[in-house]
Amino acid sequence: MEKYLKPEEVCDLIPGMTIGLLGQMRYRGDGPAFIKPSPRKVVYAASEIERYMASKQQTRTAAVA
Repeated sequence: MEKYLKPEEVCDLIPGMTIGLLGQMRYRGDGPAFIKPSPRKVVYAASEIERYMASKQQTRTAAVA
């Protein structure tokens, strides 16, 4: 069965991530996919965090146009 992480646990896994930044990313829709099992609860599938981190992998520091 899939492991689900609380936002605090996600912040522990992603360097530099904070609860506030994670919330902003949910609002903008540019963060890792999340699940809302109830109106006031948010969780993240561990596999989605891995996928999100892999999507941020880069080979250069210069911005690509």
